[in-house]
Amino acid sequence: MASRRTRSLAFLSIFLAVWAWNVSAAAVKGETAVGELTASEIEEQLQECPLVLALNKHKVASNPMTSSLTSQIFSFLFPGTPAVNALLATLYISGPPNFLLALCPPNIDPSSLSVMVAFAVGGLLGDTLFHLLPEIFLGEDEPGHVKFVMVEPNKNLLLGVAILVGFVTFVAMDKGLRIATGGEGHTHDHGHPHSHTPEKVVNGKATGVDVKDLKDSLRPRKPTSDVPTPPATPSPPEKEINASVKLGGYLNLIADFTHNITDGLALSSSFYASSTIGATTTVAVFFHEIPHEVGDFALLIQSGFSKKAAMGAQFVTALGALLGTCIGIAVQEFGRNSASADIQGPGLFGTSLQWGDMLLPFTAGTFLYVGTVAVIPELLETGSEKGKELGKTLAQFAAMFTGAGIMLAISWA
Repeated sequence: MASRRTRSLAFLSIFLAVWAWNVSAAAVKGETAVGELTASEIEEQLQECPLVLALNKHKVASNPMTSSLTSQIFSFLFPGTPAVNALLATLYISGPPNFLLALCPPNIDPSSLSVMVAFAVGGLLGDTLFHLLPEIFLGEDEPGHVKFVMVEPNKNLLLGVAILVGFVTFVAMDKGLRIATGGEGHTHDHGHPHSHTPEKVVNGKATGVDVKDLKDSLRPRKPTSDVPTPPATPSPPEKEINASVKLGGYLNLIADFTHNITDGLALSSSFYASSTIGATTTVAVFFHEIPHEVGDFALLIQSGFSKKAAMGAQFVTALGALLGTCIGIAVQEFGRNSASADIQGPGLFGTSLQWGDMLLPFTAGTFLYVGTVAVIPELLETGSEKGKELGKTLAQFAAMFTGAGIMLAISWA
């Protein structure tokens, strides 16, 4: 009797031990708390599925990993961590364009840069549409295995809000600058300032002579001799810089500094997203910075700056990119993002997003503004010569498609 009771207790103990082990194993695998799994944990468990493993093998077999020339160049230029690569990218986009100003003549016409501006527009829009937006909503492809994207409606809404905030931020900055400068603002159309001083007409020709001087010159005078005196050669008037033009030059420096901060934010956020996105963003920003810096340099010359002072001012504004990069690195390091392994629990407003995830869509919104509202109006300007304007327009479209095509070719699989 005692042995039967002992066997029953032994069987019961074994049953309870097996049940407890199964419960603990299920808890470890996440089968009892699916709602508490993070996106990375779900991805890890999906990769263990036999169908996914077969898909991984098929992807590796059909698309073998090869190192293209572009990827080798990017690996050479950006060999470090995301923070180090972002700082290197800031150096690349700030140094060469500023040194290029030493070769620019002081009387350069910004309107001659329209083809280069069109090329920069294609690069910016191509980077935004081909790289940044797909990365924001879908993430980057991983060559070693297939990747699944879980649709979170609220997450997509928040990402869209961040893009809108970036766009509206530049609208507000541009609007405020236009109010401060009396309607001119900070655009990429750095035309020559127009003087509103009324000119007087003498013998059907416009002159800059003052009305009082004109009246004095027309007073009848008593002839002193019969020998006609040769007409006096008028001396060219001194070039005076309007106070509003000077103010516009200084306000343009402030706007340029702020613009460079957003460039730094874009570089840091893109490198923390992926090295490929960071490299393509660096290329797009570099193409944009050359005509932008030259145009601002011409505006400063027109505002009364000497060439040396204008170059120094442009160098100071370039420090804004370094400041923006450091801010972006701090946000990514301390704010984290959804890809961080140590993130637990819900993120912003119950989604999987973290504060670091909002930086890339914010910069995408600023790129959309710069590539459309801030630059396209300059490309729409036309002159009176139809044939010349038609050829200029074709060159601008060719440059725009070339810039966008480069962005597409860089990431084409």
